[in-house]
Amino acid sequence: MGGRTRAGSGSGPASGADPGTGPDPVIPAGAGADGGDGGSEGNGSGVELTVVVPAYNEERRLRPTLDAICAHLRADPERWGDWELIVVDDGSTDGTAAIAARAAADEPRIHVLTSDENRGKGYALRQGVLASYGRRVLVTDADLATPIEELDTLDALLAPDGGAPGDEFSRGTDDESSHGTYDDAPGAAPAPAAAPAAAIGSRALPGSRIDVRQRPLREWLGRLGNRLIRLVAVRGIRDTQCGFKLFDGDKARAAFAASRLDGWGIDVEILRHFRRAGWPVAEVPVRWSHQTGSKVRPADYGRVLLELLRLRTRTRPVDLAVAGLFLLASVLLYKGLWTDLDRAYLADSMQDQNQWEWFFAVTADNVVNLRNPLFTTYQGYPDGVNLMANTVMLGLSVPLTPVTLLFGPTVTWALVLTLGLTGTAVAWYWLFVRHVTRLRPAAALGAALAAFAPPMMSHGTAHPNFLVLFMIPVIIDRALRLCSGDGRRVVRDGVLLGLFAAYQIFLGEEPLLLAAMGMLVFALAYALASPDVARVAVRPLLRGLGVALAVSLPLVAFPLYWQFFGPQSYHSVLHGDNAGNSPLAFLEFSGRALLGDETRADTLAMNRTEQNAFYGWPLTALAFGIVVWLGRSPLVKALTGTVLVAALLSMGQKIRIPFTDVVLPGPWRALAHQPLFESVIESRVAMICAPALGVLIALAVARMAALEPRAHRVVALVAVAAALLPILPTPQPVRERAEVPRFITDGTYRHFVAEGESVVPVPLPSPAEADALHWQSSTGFGFSVPGGYFNGPWGPDRMGIYGASPRYTSNLLRDVRYGGRIPDIGTSWREQAKLDLSFWKAGVVVLAPQDNDEALYEVVSKLLGRPGERMGGAWVWDMPRAR
Repeated sequence: MGGRTRAGSGSGPASGADPGTGPDPVIPAGAGADGGDGGSEGNGSGVELTVVVPAYNEERRLRPTLDAICAHLRADPERWGDWELIVVDDGSTDGTAAIAARAAADEPRIHVLTSDENRGKGYALRQGVLASYGRRVLVTDADLATPIEELDTLDALLAPDGGAPGDEFSRGTDDESSHGTYDDAPGAAPAPAAAPAAAIGSRALPGSRIDVRQRPLREWLGRLGNRLIRLVAVRGIRDTQCGFKLFDGDKARAAFAASRLDGWGIDVEILRHFRRAGWPVAEVPVRWSHQTGSKVRPADYGRVLLELLRLRTRTRPVDLAVAGLFLLASVLLYKGLWTDLDRAYLADSMQDQNQWEWFFAVTADNVVNLRNPLFTTYQGYPDGVNLMANTVMLGLSVPLTPVTLLFGPTVTWALVLTLGLTGTAVAWYWLFVRHVTRLRPAAALGAALAAFAPPMMSHGTAHPNFLVLFMIPVIIDRALRLCSGDGRRVVRDGVLLGLFAAYQIFLGEEPLLLAAMGMLVFALAYALASPDVARVAVRPLLRGLGVALAVSLPLVAFPLYWQFFGPQSYHSVLHGDNAGNSPLAFLEFSGRALLGDETRADTLAMNRTEQNAFYGWPLTALAFGIVVWLGRSPLVKALTGTVLVAALLSMGQKIRIPFTDVVLPGPWRALAHQPLFESVIESRVAMICAPALGVLIALAVARMAALEPRAHRVVALVAVAAALLPILPTPQPVRERAEVPRFITDGTYRHFVAEGESVVPVPLPSPAEADALHWQSSTGFGFSVPGGYFNGPWGPDRMGIYGASPRYTSNLLRDVRYGGRIPDIGTSWREQAKLDLSFWKAGVVVLAPQDNDEALYEVVSKLLGRPGERMGGAWVWDMPRAR
């Protein structure tokens, strides 16, 4: 860009302005207190008005336009005083630049900026406005479709004594428009008597006059495009694309410096900036004539929409880099799984990988065969499994059905873990940037802790429903909008909150329950710390929650009814008295942390998939220091209360004081037998601490980054690194999974199993041994099995248990498998086995190679009264069909 330059304006939005994010308007470097950059008062230029005309291949129309503007301004020198006219040639390939140069030679107040290439109207306008000195800035198109005489009306409206406009002017303060921002953050409506900071010409208001109309189809398409633009970006402004706009000069320079779009969408982007900054905008009816040769086409409205949608994402290179780092970390954590999808099995997963692959596969099978996705008899035969009462994650398993069918359930399992963890980290990062700090590194560090914390990594071996939490930050964001808004968008935000919550139910109900607990504790703690804010927020929040319930309940009513009252439903799952966290678990490192020790961690958790605390003593100490340092902040107070309450609840009904025999009653006992809570493993409540600690870290690092002198900053950041490094997760180890017998893989079993019969593995599949589920999921569900690994009912009270209701024969086979002792098999055992096999509708009994398989072979042979047949790598007993 050549020609005239303005000190400090640079050549575009990089002139010291951060086009960034957050609820506050971004002000360029060196800006004055009113949001400008010095303007006429700041540099003493005394220019009252700058007219900016962008031009691209306008050799035919440009000179008449410049002559008309100059003539109008010269006609009333007392009104316009010193003025300037800036022509921005946007890389024209005709004689536009030469015509502009001749005009500038004739009138010294005309200045010409030229570009070597065509970059778009937005780019040209930005250069012209940033090069301006006027107390006011008018932007107008080179075709002068709106006559320059309309400047008088716009200027009168911006005059200090112009007062509030009458009814004939639209100020965009209606309910629909007061939040006209890309990010839906609450905007600021102008005070009723405030003079506008911008007056924009409108062809859509009463009082406007169109002398020459476009063709009807073109006009209709233009109106449709404009309505879509208003819906997406700036509501309440009826004509966003009219090219005749008068701005307060300082505010215009601030807005254009912060702009990012180079195309037609800049008109809307600038209006959005004014709305976010709380600068009133008035819409004024003007004369307008369609000009032949106009460069604006109906398709350009589509381009504007694309630009605005791209801007709405507000993605920066640093955001993409952070997302890439999260993806890389996730891939590295599961690299062992990805490098051998055929045989690799997560070592700490116990039987959960078999279970989850089965869940993904059975959902795909139900979908492709148009069967009920909430129930199946492939496990737990013949009673079946209530899939809604199990964590099948229908919100992912259903849409990923094509992946499962094409590549197999192991690929789906690996994708859900890897991309789900990445998506969760990105979602926390987005939330923290939006509501906690705009310092990206600080937000990224806090999000990494929230997503990759030790409890999450523990569940990342076996429970994707507790790892894939990308909807939780979205739900929190929508709740915060309800709290921080002025009530104008309660219905819309409530509807979205209801939809998000309904979807989360199909991803995982227990994580949603824990998130709701954490949000409730945080809200109460914040209300105590800042009651004035709470009083303002409570009404829109409660209204929004009511709307959310009204939206979500119809969507989830039938699935929840099926879950709690349908076939194979159950009432609660008891986990015993030792399901709470030891206080020492918060200070210890998890088994898979960088400085963790498996032996010590194993003694403090139910198993390796339930290491639900393990934040480590360095992070605990750091969090304490941050609270002391920033404790005056209501946010920090609320976060502290949330962490303490969650940690205390997670210790269960009985809290054993370490190194003593003292046992104290825990607060969880008040919730333990309440509906919904009775099935929760209480130690999982400590997972609430992860995002709360992430927010504390993000806040602290953002504050540390500004510490002076530099030595203090370095020491503080080193302390953060020292606290987080010990809990850095290490790659998940894998083992080689057991092979599926050829008897199954080659389909030989089909000769032994008729319709309505089952394959009976020895021992029956259970939470301790579920390889038979892999037999099914890897071969396309050609048969059903009794037993299994799922949650189902037991006894007349329908108490929830893991696996199918036990029978004598299943217990016997289990004891032999894990004890190796062969009991005396008499007539009673054989009769019982006959009854049990009949109940299971057994077509064939299959014993695959495993520990104690010789003892199992002997027991089965005695129970059935005959030896097995070696077939396809397994021992097989064909069962008679007449039963």
